[in-house]
Amino acid sequence: MIRVLLVDDQALLRAGIRALLETEPGITVVGGADDGDAGVRLTAQLLPDVVLMDIGMPGVDGLEATRRIAADPALDPVHVVILTTFDLDEYVFEAIGLGATGFLVKNSEPEELVRGVRAAAAGDALLSPGVTRRLIAEYAAHAKPGPAAGRGLAALTERETQVLTLIAAGLTNHEIAQRLVVSPLTAKTHVSRVMLRLGARDRVQLVVLAYESGLVRPGWTSAG
Repeated sequence: MIRVLLVDDQALLRAGIRALLETEPGITVVGGADDGDAGVRLTAQLLPDVVLMDIGMPGVDGLEATRRIAADPALDPVHVVILTTFDLDEYVFEAIGLGATGFLVKNSEPEELVRGVRAAAAGDALLSPGVTRRLIAEYAAHAKPGPAAGRGLAALTERETQVLTLIAAGLTNHEIAQRLVVSPLTAKTHVSRVMLRLGARDRVQLVVLAYESGLVRPGWTSAG
Protein backbone atom coordinates (compact mmCIF):
# COMPACT_ATOMS: atom_id res chain seq x y z
CA MET A 1 0.00 0.00 0.00
CA ILE A 2 1.39 3.42 -1.00
CA ARG A 3 0.97 5.87 1.88
CA VAL A 4 0.57 9.53 0.87
CA LEU A 5 0.73 12.72 2.96
CA LEU A 6 -0.76 15.94 1.53
CA VAL A 7 0.83 19.27 2.52
CA ASP A 8 -0.97 22.28 1.04
CA ASP A 9 -2.59 25.34 2.59
CA GLN A 10 -5.64 25.02 0.32
CA ALA A 11 -8.13 22.76 2.08
CA LEU A 12 -10.21 22.34 -1.06
CA LEU A 13 -7.20 21.13 -3.04
CA ARG A 14 -6.23 18.67 -0.30
CA ALA A 15 -9.78 17.32 -0.23
CA GLY A 16 -9.86 16.96 -4.00
CA ILE A 17 -6.55 15.12 -4.19
CA ARG A 18 -7.50 12.89 -1.26
CA ALA A 19 -10.79 11.96 -2.94
CA LEU A 20 -8.99 11.15 -6.17
CA LEU A 21 -6.19 9.08 -4.67
CA GLU A 22 -8.39 7.09 -2.32
CA THR A 23 -10.39 5.72 -5.26
CA GLU A 24 -7.17 4.14 -6.56
CA PRO A 25 -6.24 0.59 -5.53
CA GLY A 26 -3.05 0.36 -3.52
CA ILE A 27 -2.99 4.05 -2.48
CA THR A 28 -4.13 5.57 0.81
CA VAL A 29 -3.89 9.13 2.13
CA VAL A 30 -2.60 8.98 5.71
CA GLY A 31 -2.94 12.65 6.57
CA GLY A 32 -2.87 16.28 5.56
CA ALA A 33 -1.24 19.51 6.75
CA ASP A 34 -1.72 23.16 5.84
CA ASP A 35 1.85 24.37 6.41
CA GLY A 36 5.39 23.05 6.09
CA ASP A 37 6.12 22.79 9.81
CA ALA A 38 3.12 20.56 10.41
CA GLY A 39 4.03 18.64 7.26
CA VAL A 40 7.50 17.83 8.57
CA ARG A 41 6.10 16.73 11.95
CA LEU A 42 3.50 14.49 10.32
CA THR A 43 6.12 13.04 7.97
CA ALA A 44 8.21 12.01 10.98
CA GLN A 45 5.17 10.57 12.75
CA LEU A 46 3.49 8.78 9.87
CA LEU A 47 6.47 7.89 7.63
CA PRO A 48 4.51 8.12 4.35
CA ASP A 49 5.99 6.79 1.13
CA VAL A 50 5.17 10.02 -0.73
CA VAL A 51 4.65 13.60 0.43
CA LEU A 52 2.82 15.87 -2.02
CA MET A 53 4.26 19.25 -1.02
CA ASP A 54 3.04 22.71 -2.02
CA ILE A 55 5.78 25.34 -2.36
CA GLY A 56 3.94 28.52 -1.35
CA MET A 57 2.52 28.21 2.16
CA PRO A 58 2.39 30.60 5.12
CA GLY A 59 4.98 30.09 7.85
CA VAL A 60 7.35 27.30 6.89
CA ASP A 61 7.11 26.97 3.11
CA GLY A 62 7.49 23.84 1.00
CA LEU A 63 11.17 24.47 0.24
CA GLU A 64 12.19 24.58 3.90
CA ALA A 65 9.97 21.60 4.68
CA THR A 66 11.56 19.63 1.84
CA ARG A 67 15.04 20.55 3.11
CA ARG A 68 14.20 19.33 6.63
CA ILE A 69 12.77 16.05 5.39
CA ALA A 70 15.72 15.38 3.07
CA ALA A 71 18.21 16.23 5.81
CA ASP A 72 16.78 13.67 8.25
CA PRO A 73 18.37 10.22 7.71
CA ALA A 74 15.37 8.60 9.39
CA LEU A 75 13.20 9.92 6.56
CA ASP A 76 15.34 8.62 3.68
CA PRO A 77 12.57 6.31 2.40
CA VAL A 78 10.20 9.30 2.04
CA HIS A 79 9.85 10.82 -1.44
CA VAL A 80 8.81 14.48 -1.64
CA VAL A 81 6.94 15.53 -4.77
CA ILE A 82 6.55 19.28 -5.27
CA LEU A 83 3.10 20.57 -6.25
CA THR A 84 3.49 23.73 -8.29
CA THR A 85 1.04 26.06 -10.03
CA PHE A 86 3.37 26.76 -12.94
CA ASP A 87 5.53 24.17 -14.68
CA LEU A 88 8.55 26.50 -14.55
CA ASP A 89 8.08 27.88 -11.05
CA GLU A 90 11.31 29.70 -10.13
CA TYR A 91 11.48 27.93 -6.79
CA VAL A 92 11.40 24.47 -8.32
CA PHE A 93 15.10 24.75 -9.26
CA GLU A 94 15.97 25.19 -5.60
CA ALA A 95 13.73 22.27 -4.65
CA ILE A 96 15.79 19.95 -6.88
CA GLY A 97 18.91 20.77 -4.93
CA LEU A 98 17.08 20.34 -1.63
CA GLY A 99 16.10 16.75 -2.42
CA ALA A 100 12.72 16.81 -4.12
CA THR A 101 11.96 13.62 -6.03
CA GLY A 102 9.90 15.24 -8.75
CA PHE A 103 7.22 17.73 -9.67
CA LEU A 104 3.58 17.81 -10.56
CA VAL A 105 1.64 20.79 -11.83
CA LYS A 106 -1.55 21.32 -9.82
CA ASN A 107 -3.74 21.27 -12.91
CA SER A 108 -2.32 17.91 -14.05
CA GLU A 109 -4.78 15.36 -15.38
CA PRO A 110 -5.98 12.97 -12.62
CA GLU A 111 -4.28 9.98 -14.23
CA GLU A 112 -0.99 11.89 -14.37
CA LEU A 113 -1.20 12.63 -10.64
CA VAL A 114 -1.85 8.97 -9.88
CA ARG A 115 1.03 7.85 -12.13
CA GLY A 116 3.25 10.39 -10.44
CA VAL A 117 2.46 9.10 -6.97
CA ARG A 118 3.10 5.51 -8.02
CA ALA A 119 6.35 6.44 -9.77
CA ALA A 120 7.58 8.42 -6.77
CA ALA A 121 6.83 5.55 -4.40
CA ALA A 122 8.72 3.13 -6.65
CA GLY A 123 11.64 5.49 -7.27
CA ASP A 124 11.43 4.14 -10.80
CA ALA A 125 10.93 7.16 -13.05
CA LEU A 126 10.94 10.92 -13.25
CA LEU A 127 7.57 12.54 -12.77
CA SER A 128 5.67 14.54 -15.36
CA PRO A 129 8.42 13.81 -17.91
CA GLY A 130 7.85 16.88 -20.06
CA VAL A 131 7.92 19.21 -17.07
CA THR A 132 10.64 17.48 -15.08
CA ARG A 133 13.08 17.11 -17.97
CA ARG A 134 12.76 20.80 -18.82
CA LEU A 135 13.28 21.74 -15.19
CA ILE A 136 16.36 19.56 -14.85
CA ALA A 137 17.75 20.88 -18.12
CA GLU A 138 17.34 24.42 -16.79
CA TYR A 139 18.86 23.46 -13.45
CA ALA A 140 21.77 21.73 -15.14
CA ALA A 141 22.42 24.72 -17.37
CA HIS A 142 23.16 26.77 -14.24
CA ALA A 143 24.97 24.01 -12.35
CA LYS A 144 28.75 24.05 -12.33
CA PRO A 145 30.58 20.72 -12.44
CA GLY A 146 31.94 20.03 -8.97
CA PRO A 147 35.01 17.97 -8.03
CA ALA A 148 33.11 16.26 -5.20
CA ALA A 149 30.47 14.94 -7.60
CA GLY A 150 33.20 13.79 -9.97
CA ARG A 151 34.99 11.89 -7.23
CA GLY A 152 31.74 10.14 -6.34
CA LEU A 153 31.41 8.85 -9.90
CA ALA A 154 34.88 7.35 -9.68
CA ALA A 155 33.41 4.66 -7.43
CA LEU A 156 31.19 3.39 -10.26
CA THR A 157 32.06 0.51 -12.55
CA GLU A 158 32.06 1.06 -16.31
CA ARG A 159 28.62 -0.55 -16.60
CA GLU A 160 27.24 1.51 -13.71
CA THR A 161 28.54 4.70 -15.32
CA GLN A 162 26.78 3.67 -18.53
CA VAL A 163 23.56 3.09 -16.58
CA LEU A 164 23.84 6.51 -14.92
CA THR A 165 24.27 8.12 -18.33
CA LEU A 166 21.06 6.47 -19.54
CA ILE A 167 19.20 7.50 -16.39
CA ALA A 168 20.30 11.09 -17.02
CA ALA A 169 18.76 10.81 -20.50
CA GLY A 170 15.42 10.03 -18.84
CA LEU A 171 15.24 6.33 -19.76
CA THR A 172 13.11 4.02 -17.63
CA ASN A 173 14.40 0.70 -16.29
CA HIS A 174 12.67 -1.10 -19.15
CA GLU A 175 14.27 1.19 -21.73
CA ILE A 176 17.68 0.78 -20.07
CA ALA A 177 17.23 -3.00 -20.24
CA GLN A 178 16.47 -2.77 -23.97
CA ARG A 179 19.44 -0.49 -24.61
CA LEU A 180 21.89 -2.75 -22.73
CA VAL A 181 20.26 -5.98 -23.92
CA VAL A 182 19.70 -7.26 -20.39
CA SER A 183 16.62 -8.28 -18.44
CA PRO A 184 14.49 -5.60 -16.73
CA LEU A 185 15.42 -7.15 -13.38
CA THR A 186 19.13 -6.80 -14.18
CA ALA A 187 18.60 -3.17 -15.22
CA LYS A 188 16.74 -2.48 -11.98
CA THR A 189 19.60 -4.05 -10.02
CA HIS A 190 22.14 -1.83 -11.79
CA VAL A 191 20.06 1.27 -11.04
CA SER A 192 19.76 0.29 -7.37
CA ARG A 193 23.52 -0.22 -7.11
CA VAL A 194 24.21 3.19 -8.66
CA MET A 195 21.85 4.82 -6.15
CA LEU A 196 23.55 2.99 -3.29
CA ARG A 197 27.09 3.85 -4.39
CA LEU A 198 26.26 7.53 -4.87
CA GLY A 199 24.01 7.83 -1.81
CA ALA A 200 21.11 9.07 -3.97
CA ARG A 201 17.54 8.98 -2.71
CA ASP A 202 15.99 8.63 -6.17
CA ARG A 203 16.49 9.02 -9.90
CA VAL A 204 16.13 12.79 -9.88
CA GLN A 205 19.16 13.05 -7.61
CA LEU A 206 21.06 10.73 -9.95
CA VAL A 207 20.26 13.01 -12.90
CA VAL A 208 21.44 16.07 -10.97
CA LEU A 209 24.67 14.27 -9.98
CA ALA A 210 25.28 13.27 -13.59
CA TYR A 211 25.07 16.91 -14.67
CA GLU A 212 26.97 18.34 -11.71
CA SER A 213 29.82 15.89 -12.24
CA GLY A 214 30.09 16.80 -15.92
CA LEU A 215 29.26 13.24 -16.99
CA VAL A 216 26.54 14.64 -19.25
CA ARG A 217 25.83 18.16 -20.47
CA PRO A 218 22.64 20.14 -21.10
CA GLY A 219 21.22 19.24 -24.49
CA TRP A 220 22.82 15.78 -24.45
CA THR A 221 20.65 12.80 -25.40
CA SER A 222 21.21 9.06 -25.13
CA ALA A 223 21.39 8.89 -28.92
CA GLY A 224 24.12 11.50 -29.07
